[in-house]
Amino acid sequence: MFKIYKNRLIISLFYAFVFISNSYAGDVFEQLPTKIHENEKYVFYSHGFIVEGTNPTPVSTRWGKYDFPQIKKSLADEQYNLIAYHRAKGTDPRAFAKKLASDIKILVESGVQYQNIYMVGFSRGGAITVLTSNEVRSKKINSIILAGCGSFVTTNQDVKVYGNVHSIYETSDGVGSCQHLINRSDKVQSFEEIAISTGKGHGAFYNPIPEWVVPVKNWIKSPKN
Repeated sequence: MFKIYKNRLIISLFYAFVFISNSYAGDVFEQLPTKIHENEKYVFYSHGFIVEGTNPTPVSTRWGKYDFPQIKKSLADEQYNLIAYHRAKGTDPRAFAKKLASDIKILVESGVQYQNIYMVGFSRGGAITVLTSNEVRSKKINSIILAGCGSFVTTNQDVKVYGNVHSIYETSDGVGSCQHLINRSDKVQSFEEIAISTGKGHGAFYNPIPEWVVPVKNWIKSPKN
């Protein structure tokens, strides 16, 4: 039901066009922008649990530094608007999912189509992405889950995902495939999953390495009907 890809060519392109030149990077919003353009794409990136608080570059003794600023910089693109909140310490995932769902409602009421809205989340942020999808319940919205189908998603069987779903997980990580989430979600329109093998475990998503950034940006920039 899903495909596993190796991204050797796009990895080299990533280094050429993202790390060498930043002239094409779009703006990054820390809040929902006040001016909304109905024909543009909007992307919400939700970081992992370790970043909750005031430090944008916290260090894990196991996985190293989580470089939230560099991730935002690498995900930004002139073809869409990137919104990346820095969540407060102790944020309740369900409450924050309702906040994102409220943001999405504002976008839709301003004329943005669901197919032009993307939610990208890693780990705790991935669980928040799933929770937000469960709140919005649109068959056209897009979710990109990065190592986010762990214990929270497994335990809360009532939570389902909707619309178009993409997933990336690291083979050396304890958090694996999202297939179990898809199996219980009967309103998924499409599902594509990639397994990467960097040997970095959960820390593979702590920095903007091409193995996951390239497919995420490709998914976002692909045209949707």
